[in-house]
This record gives sequence, C-alpha cells and structure tokens, in this order.
Amino acid sequence: MIGILAGVTAIAVSELVAAFDPRLRNPLFEVGDRVIDAAPPWLKDFAIATFGTNDKIALLIGIGIFLIGISAVTGVLAFRVRMVFGLIGIGLFTAVGVISAVAGPVGSIAAVPTLIGGMAGAAVLVWFDRPMGAEVEDRRVFITRFGLVLGGAMVAGVGGRLLTGRLFPVNIAGAALPAVANPLPQLPAAADFGLPGLAPFRTPNADFYRIDTALSVPRINSDDFSLRIHGMVDRELTLSYEDLVRRVQVESDITMTCVSNEVGGQLVGTARWQGIRLDELLAEVGLDPSADQVVGRSVDDYTCGFPVSAAIDGRDALVAIGMNGEPLPIEHGFPARLIVPGLYGYVSATKWLKEIEITRFDAFDQYWVPRGWANQAPIKTSSRIDTPGAFANLNGDVVIAGVAWAQTRGIEEVEVRIDNGPWQLAELGAEVNDTTWRQWKLPWAVTPGRHTITCRALDSSGDAQTGDRARPMPDGATGWHSVVVMGDAA
Repeated sequence: MIGILAGVTAIAVSELVAAFDPRLRNPLFEVGDRVIDAAPPWLKDFAIATFGTNDKIALLIGIGIFLIGISAVTGVLAFRVRMVFGLIGIGLFTAVGVISAVAGPVGSIAAVPTLIGGMAGAAVLVWFDRPMGAEVEDRRVFITRFGLVLGGAMVAGVGGRLLTGRLFPVNIAGAALPAVANPLPQLPAAADFGLPGLAPFRTPNADFYRIDTALSVPRINSDDFSLRIHGMVDRELTLSYEDLVRRVQVESDITMTCVSNEVGGQLVGTARWQGIRLDELLAEVGLDPSADQVVGRSVDDYTCGFPVSAAIDGRDALVAIGMNGEPLPIEHGFPARLIVPGLYGYVSATKWLKEIEITRFDAFDQYWVPRGWANQAPIKTSSRIDTPGAFANLNGDVVIAGVAWAQTRGIEEVEVRIDNGPWQLAELGAEVNDTTWRQWKLPWAVTPGRHTITCRALDSSGDAQTGDRARPMPDGATGWHSVVVMGDAA
C-alpha cells in the first residue's frame, strides 16, 4: 500500500509541477510517447482496430496499471527487505521518466516534473519508515499518515489537471478567421439525404475522428506560432500566424481518411477547410526541380511526407487554419496544419505545423515509413453501409444507406447486393466535388430471415472498388463492406 501510495504521489506531484509551464508534462505522457515511437506497426494497427480513437486512453491506462505494479514491488522491497532497495526502485522508474522526457522535442527542462515527482515519492517511503511507537499507536499513526499523503496527492493531481491549460490558455477566440476571397456556396440540399443513422455530409468538428501520435495535445498560441519553409528551395520563408491570416484565404470541402480505417470503419470525415494554398507558398520559395517530397513537421517533431506533385498539381492542398467556419480546434492542429486531398492522413495531414521541408524520398523517411508503412499512399476507392446497422431486426420497407469516397477521382456509382442476388444501382447524393464523399441510398422491401447486405463503389476514372480483403497496413484496407441483418416475419 505504501509503495503504491508513493507511486501515485510521484505522478500527482509531477502533474502539479507540469501545470506551471506549458512545455512540461507528467511522466505518464513522456513514457507513453516513447512507447508509441517504439511500438511495432502491428501493435499500432491492433490498438486502433481494437480501441479506435480511444487508443491513447488505453495506452495511458496500461502504463498506469504497470506503474501500480512496479510501485507495489517497490513498497515490498522497501519494507520487507531494505529501504535502500525501495529508493533504488523509485530512482530507476524516475530515470525512465527523465530519459523519456529528455528524448522529446522540449529537451532537458522536460525532466523537471519527473524529477520533483520522484523525490516526492521517495519522501513518502522515507516518512513511513520512521518509528511510530506501540502497536495500537502504529495503526493510528499509519492511518493518519496514509490519509494525509493520499489527500495531498489527490489535491496535487486534481489541481494540476485542472490548472493544465488554464494558467497558459490557448487563445483560439482571439484567432478569428479572416474573410475568404471567394466563399464557397452553401452545400446543395441534394448532397445530404438527412436519413437517420446516415453520416451527415459534413462532419461536425466535435465528431471528426482524431488519430495521431500525440498523447497530450500540443498547445500553441497563435502569437508563438511560426512556420518555416526550407530545404531544396531557392529561398527560405518563415511565416507568423498573422502572415498566414493576411494572405489570400481559400476554402475547400475535403474528405479525409485515416490509413488505419478498417473496411466499414469510422475513421473518415468531411469538413470545409480554410487556409492558404500550398502550391502558392511553394511557388514563392522556388522548388529545386529534383525535389520530389514535401515533409511536414509538427511541434512535437512528428513528420509526414508526400509527393511534391500532390502539392502543385492543382488540387486544393492547404496550410489550413480553419475547419467548418471556425479556427482549427486544438485537437485538430491549431494554429495550422496541412490538408492534402486524396492522400491518407499519415503521409500528408501534419497537425500543429512548424516546418515544411522540401526534400527527396531517397533522402528522408517520414515517421511511419521505417515502421513498415508505405511512403506513397493515395486513398483507395471505398464505400460503407451506415444504416441499417449490423444485426438490426427489420421489417417492412427500409432504406439502406451509406457513404462512398475516392478523393481526387470522385464517385461515379454505388451498387448494393442483398445476399447473393444481383447488384442494384443505388441513388447517389449530389456531388459537391471530386475530393468529398457522396451519400447513397437504396430502398428495400425486407423479407423474413437472415440477410447479408454488401456495397461496392466505382470511381469516375472507371476503377471499381476491389472485393479482395486486405488489412490497413501498409497502404490502406480494401474489401467490400457487408452487414448482417434479420428480417422479421411480421
């Protein structure tokens, strides 16, 4: 119990210390980031497939459980063997946190919360090792000390968590979006069928999927933001947030997809993005003709890399500062991020952007390439059934509906098959552009029994969605989506 209390105290005090500097974090996050960096690709794939957007929470819970176990062992060593062994245990765990913190982008100062937390944990062990007196008094003193330390740890941990982000708030409200030069029209009514259970054409910011490697979201004020464009260019360029705001603003409806999205998965969404055209920025700095890769680097040193051609071929590749009419949410990259239509996010969608480097694929591998993922990742033609849901009980006339996407090519057709019957052409929602998904629907008179509903799409280039099943690694999942439903006899 004392060992666990010492471990909890160390983390709680670290949390409180970290709240006083926006660069600092408690050791759970520092160790967690190193775990993510070292995790093999299959483990990352498994985590997202199993936990979805809760993968980071699952990782932190796992690290917390491991910490409790180590703390318990430390307590046993301290009070059943010798105190020095318990202190060594805390010292080793503190060292792991320090090494993890120093290995991050902030540097040595990031180790401060871990060091202070480790000293607090060691102090708890030492305090409980002091003589207490007679047996009955021992119990009373133990309970008193335990209660005091536990209460203090709770105050420190909860207080630190409440203070985080409040002492140094990110002023998104002060980063109001500038006017767009040529605003897009409202979405055509026919683009969204408005059916219950069907994903809306435009995904609300709060519901937009988030997959990244950041355990704690970087918090950057617009006043502290700078974007450096460098590498194989004629002249480097550094832009402040105000520089971005003053430039010509464009907006574009774009569907984004995560490469970890399984067949039928939810890691896809559409938003109206606002920002500055990437091709204009690259024209301004002047590209070396031999350069073939654009690398985006975030403030936590995460990197994405995609072909130069995707940045300058006319598609709406953006340095985005707005999402659905609002400044970027912190979780989605505030102050600025990259958006490149037609490419999976892991090669293109750098959040919390600080650098754009022009280089070559044979000179630099972005974050995921050494981990077994492809360095070229165009989004594959895909479709999904949203309603009815799997194992639904149905009767009468229903509407089968879903979404399909093939960014930069557009969706031409969606077909639906009931059991082993013929493929039937679904009705498509209006096409907004070739970088967004399209809704589709098909009426169906339900018959009794068990049924399998399957969908497939055809893009405007004439390529049909393949029925061959493949997992997301190395360059995106493939296969037709199916759901099993039950038709009632009534």
